[in-house]
Amino acid sequence: MTETTPGWLPHDELEQARARMPILYVEAVPVRVDDSGEVTSIGLLLRMGSGGAVSRALVSGRVLHHERVRDALLRHLEKDLGPVALPRIPASLQPFTVAEYFPTLGDTPFHDPRQHAVSLAYIVPVTGDCRPRQDALDLVWFSPQEASSAMVLNEMPGGHGALLKQALAHMGALS
Repeated sequence: MTETTPGWLPHDELEQARARMPILYVEAVPVRVDDSGEVTSIGLLLRMGSGGAVSRALVSGRVLHHERVRDALLRHLEKDLGPVALPRIPASLQPFTVAEYFPTLGDTPFHDPRQHAVSLAYIVPVTGDCRPRQDALDLVWFSPQEASSAMVLNEMPGGHGALLKQALAHMGALS
């Protein structure tokens, strides 16, 4: 029997699961807010894609078996933004939206060629020092106006641009 990290499936079992059922994800839009709670900037990760293309992305990742959504959010925020990002997870874990990613293009604005995935999306204020880790090249802070520009939204593959636009509208920050 192969020993794996608890909660993770071996690669071949994960591929089988992805082919048969939706996988649960969490996504976070990291934001900085002022004293009145108004969003002043949105953090977007700069990543190198599998084909070598550079793109912008939100914090995103799978929820592990037997892991609480709150814990998954914290784990992925720390993994992508560093251990001292100091995220403020909302007291209510109601997402601002649910994004459904399909392996076929056109069913929704969200696309993931590997799988059918359901993602709970959150806006998470961060107050600490954010330093990208893992496979992120950089973290860039944009004003809400810059983040809503066509140039930035078009740099976000798989529907992350549509998700960011929904987040900006939800926060009242869409110009």
